[in-house]
Amino acid sequence: MRPESTNGTSGGGLAVPMAWLCAEYLADEVLRTGGLVEPGSLEYRAGRATLALTVHLCGAEDGPAGVPTASRLDEWLSVTAYGQPWQEWVRDRMAERESFDRGVPGTDPDLALARDTWGWLERTELLAADLGDTDPWHPALPVDPAAGENAQVWTPAWRIGLPLGHLAVHLY
Repeated sequence: MRPESTNGTSGGGLAVPMAWLCAEYLADEVLRTGGLVEPGSLEYRAGRATLALTVHLCGAEDGPAGVPTASRLDEWLSVTAYGQPWQEWVRDRMAERESFDRGVPGTDPDLALARDTWGWLERTELLAADLGDTDPWHPALPVDPAAGENAQVWTPAWRIGLPLGHLAVHLY
């Protein structure tokens, strides 16, 4: 770090993306606590990125987004619930944030990291079980090995990270 840097506090110094770093730290803590997948795996990275993006975009003006209060946990569960249009929600929230960044584009380091994360989640595909059009979370569905239960397809990383993040918040 340069000696004249002010860590983004004033004077045009180095901007530190504290909101994003807090959201990413919290997502990592929630996923590690849940112990659902091996840290370091692509599935873990997808879950952490999805949850960090959710936490960051749920940020409110009344306090830090990363504070895990009961109301915040409920909001994260609601946003990541099965059947919710999470992808559209992210796009809308990102567009809102970008509209505030129009004065001097690229000056919000938190938005830049959120944008990069969203791009990674959309571009990266992971090999996963082909769940087809069935509800993958319904415990009453019979398992039929002859129906190709072992078939796998490439799917965007956010589709793997979303249920993983949701379940991790439940377990937190």
